[in-house]
Amino acid sequence: MARHAQHAPTVMDSPGSWEQVATREVSKALLYFPPWLIGVLLFGLGFVFHVTLRSDDPQVVAWTTALITGCVIGLTGLTWHQSHARSPVGRLHTTLTTLAGGLWVCAATINGPTSTVTGRLILVGGVTMALSFNIRTVIRTKQIDVAGAVTDPLGFLFGRGATAAGMHAVEARTTRASAHKVEGAVQLEAGRQTADDLTKKLPYVESGIGLPPGSITTSVDPDDASKARVVISDPRVMKNPIPWPGPSAPGSSIADPIRLGLWQDLDEVAYVITGHHLQVMGKTGAGKSIGGAWNFLAEAVTRDDVAVFAIDITKGEQTLGPLKPALHRLETTKQGARQLLGEMQSKVKERTDQLAAKGLQKWVKGCGLTYWILWLEEFPDIFDALSDKEQEQFLSLVKAIRSAGGTVVLSLQRSDYTQMPTLARGQLAKMCFGVDSAADASFGLSEQQDDAGCRPELWSNKQPGMAYLDAPSIPDERITMPMRTYAWGLDANGAFDDERANAALRAHAAAFPAAYKKVDPGTATLSRLDASALTSPAPLPALDAPELPSDEDADDEEVRNVAAEYLATDDPDPDVQADLDDEIPDIDEGEPPMTFAAPDRKMTAEERGAALMECLQEMWDEGARAFSSGDLKSLWETTDISRAWIQDRLKRLVSAGILGGYDDEAQRYLMPTRPEI
Repeated sequence: MARHAQHAPTVMDSPGSWEQVATREVSKALLYFPPWLIGVLLFGLGFVFHVTLRSDDPQVVAWTTALITGCVIGLTGLTWHQSHARSPVGRLHTTLTTLAGGLWVCAATINGPTSTVTGRLILVGGVTMALSFNIRTVIRTKQIDVAGAVTDPLGFLFGRGATAAGMHAVEARTTRASAHKVEGAVQLEAGRQTADDLTKKLPYVESGIGLPPGSITTSVDPDDASKARVVISDPRVMKNPIPWPGPSAPGSSIADPIRLGLWQDLDEVAYVITGHHLQVMGKTGAGKSIGGAWNFLAEAVTRDDVAVFAIDITKGEQTLGPLKPALHRLETTKQGARQLLGEMQSKVKERTDQLAAKGLQKWVKGCGLTYWILWLEEFPDIFDALSDKEQEQFLSLVKAIRSAGGTVVLSLQRSDYTQMPTLARGQLAKMCFGVDSAADASFGLSEQQDDAGCRPELWSNKQPGMAYLDAPSIPDERITMPMRTYAWGLDANGAFDDERANAALRAHAAAFPAAYKKVDPGTATLSRLDASALTSPAPLPALDAPELPSDEDADDEEVRNVAAEYLATDDPDPDVQADLDDEIPDIDEGEPPMTFAAPDRKMTAEERGAALMECLQEMWDEGARAFSSGDLKSLWETTDISRAWIQDRLKRLVSAGILGGYDDEAQRYLMPTRPEI
């Protein structure tokens, strides 16, 4: 028996589909019905008022007519006020319609709705008014009235894009517009949408409007969860370098904003660097040094109450050397880096005590202490150069220096756990330049920037100086907006020139030499100024030579006891007495009074590696599947293996796949299988 070919039902074959079509068409027709319904209601209202006022008492007619007239004027004013978001033509049309309808009701109340004058007015005028509203509905539905719509540019642009992105209930209103941006407030569908939902839809909204990627930035309205703040600007204006305009406020305090560049909407970036620490991250060539370090420090050295200390043991003076005359100290060796960090850490308590004596919990402008900026270029190399104890001291410095009046800036290429201590990373604001990938971006962006879909990997190093900045002094609406730092040494064609840039920075540093700046005694002790680098060193005040006492006037006993004034420790052996003039006897070579133990044997690299693997295998055999570096404490306490060496080898074991990785959140190394080499 032959099978009959089955007919595949189409959408239009189902009864439900025909009902949907009918409903949609009826809905469209109903858009044109309200003006005619209002005309009928006005006629009925005039008829009712006329019938109820059939009285010979002229006073009743007079006060009723006056009352109706007052109501008409009130409704007309309300219509004008409420239609402020409409185009001028639409606002005038709606207001005049309200006025005309009210005056007709007043006339119909007196003369009747079917009299010669009022009857023809409602017939001719009413039909004209209804048709005029129908024409406006057709134009608005077909999106013909573009000129009227863009009276509110944000409402027009954002409304179209949000509808295309599936957010039909979104309404936008312009709060401020300029030549470079449009700011506004967006009303979301209450109870169903939040600002986060809008943020996730931004690429689709931009697509629906036809804007370049990154044109729209959003932020949460702090007063209403059903609203959001938006800014529309053109990201293409940031494609070309922006020349450095000079210092923004020389001679002012470091507590005042510094100017780093321009936001995408071409407003200046005003950033207060005090009171927190900062991470500057970006790939090679993305501008984190020349765009970040140069702009930060060029502004900072012009302020009167700050001293800049810098370390770069990787590139030496290549990056920060041009700024050297304006820096209070620049260290380019491992030993110098250790000394500076150690000296700085030792003075933190002294500074907090001084602030406490003034009744202050933190550094404030005018407190008498010079603010410290510690700039660490290529930070991972600096941290690796520190011993275990020095690393602990550095982390202590990061935690304590903020309230003592200092900011630490750590500049690096990738802030993962192998390059940045987790404890330090949690204390840092974020500035992220171009990176290689989204994975790299996650280490350079704050959580809020990451959630908002910021994508510095789109710049890579093709647009040097482009960055995102999330710090305490940056407004919420700016956190997700791209910026571009100023460029130094642009040639006549607006292109970057390395020699011009270095020359410009050297000239700037020479104009603000650190040696001319007045600092507190503690800061002066830390400073190591290169006087030879100054173009015009400050003249030293003339000093009269002090009179030296003659031998005859000197008191021998006072000279002998001068050391006693500085003796700070107890005498270790009070039974041994000697005078300055006593002879020191020679030690009998045959019977030395003391012997020295031979130095402990140093382990070879192979022995150290074997000891580490044995320890890891023992932990795995005992059931451990994750561990921290602190679990290996016995190695650096009982052998000559240092903690820094162990941490370095653990990173290598992760890279080689012998360990399963590192859990950033738990701060533990993963060991899913028994470590074997």
